[in-house]
Amino acid sequence: MLNQEEKKFIQYWEINRNKKKKVIHYLYAGLPLGAIMVIATFVNFFSGWYKRADMVIRTEDKSLIIVLLIAALLIVSFIVIFSARYKWDMNEKHYLELKKKEEKGQ
Repeated sequence: MLNQEEKKFIQYWEINRNKKKKVIHYLYAGLPLGAIMVIATFVNFFSGWYKRADMVIRTEDKSLIIVLLIAALLIVSFIVIFSARYKWDMNEKHYLELKKKEEKGQ
């Protein structure tokens, strides 16, 4: 037998499961986490605590900065897609488990 919270989740997921699978929703779910990781990496890189990295960045030309920016974009996009897809899969799994439980209860 399903409780009220589980019934609400089933109703919610039946309505929103296709909306949550769209790419634009991925941005809402994973962008903050990806941005925080990249900002922390850049703060760590440019803080100067690691002297050798500081020397390398000062001696290299602008290509290193471009590589870092491309890497940052790749990191953010991976985290955005992975975290949103993971969250969607977990909700879908929970939904299917509740549907099976509902069928057994009837």
